[in-house]
Amino acid sequence: MTRVWAIVLRQFYLLRGSPVRLLPMIAWVAIDIVLWGFLSRYLTAVAGERFNFTAALLGAVLLWDFLTRIMQGVTTAFFEDVWSRNFLNLFATPLTVLEYLAGLVVTGVLTSLLGIAAMLVLATFVFHLSFLVYGAALAPFVLVLFVSGITLGVLGTAIVLRFGPASEWLIWPIPSVISPFVGVFYPLSTLPVWMQAIGRALPPSYVFQNMRRILAGQGADWDGLAIAGGLAAIYFVLAFTVFAWVYRYAMRTGLIARYSAETAG
Repeated sequence: MTRVWAIVLRQFYLLRGSPVRLLPMIAWVAIDIVLWGFLSRYLTAVAGERFNFTAALLGAVLLWDFLTRIMQGVTTAFFEDVWSRNFLNLFATPLTVLEYLAGLVVTGVLTSLLGIAAMLVLATFVFHLSFLVYGAALAPFVLVLFVSGITLGVLGTAIVLRFGPASEWLIWPIPSVISPFVGVFYPLSTLPVWMQAIGRALPPSYVFQNMRRILAGQGADWDGLAIAGGLAAIYFVLAFTVFAWVYRYAMRTGLIARYSAETAG
């Protein structure tokens, strides 16, 4: 745990030394919530009380942003080591891959809490979104999205480690690429059959399907949420396995040398 804490402490020093790094964690979240909050308020005014657009649209945005912030918290901590050419220095120490990944996950969770707190404050006090409407299903919602966010973050770091720092730009769009398949704002039944098949293989799709079921008064599909939990656990283990394999490959082939400080500039 001392080594894991060292990874977390390094990120803390980065934030303390450059507080401007905190701004993107809050600003983009606030923009999303304000934009979708006022849109849902407008739709509710047009449709009357027939449908709760605030819970449906703003709730979906907040839950999806939750996953995105968790993922970006993990990948950004890794990118800080890549940008500073510090990655190779870390593994010149007795630090293990598992300890490093654990440090990234803890860092990602702690930094993403800032954005999540901003989302909750705006959604609750400005747009009066109450998460009590989701009932007991809120706990598995958060757990599935949390594990999925970590999985995507670890997978993103593995991609950059394998293909080099330039592949960083493949990582940022991942949530946007996945969102159409998981039906953040619409049922999977509206998608083509091949997209539905992909959606059913992605854990977040079960969260958003259940969210709409609850708002429609049908109750949660606990079997579906159990499937989502099982898929999330499988992908979680696979992501860590992939990262470990990529790291061993990079060490064996010498690819890890491209992260050396001597190659900077």
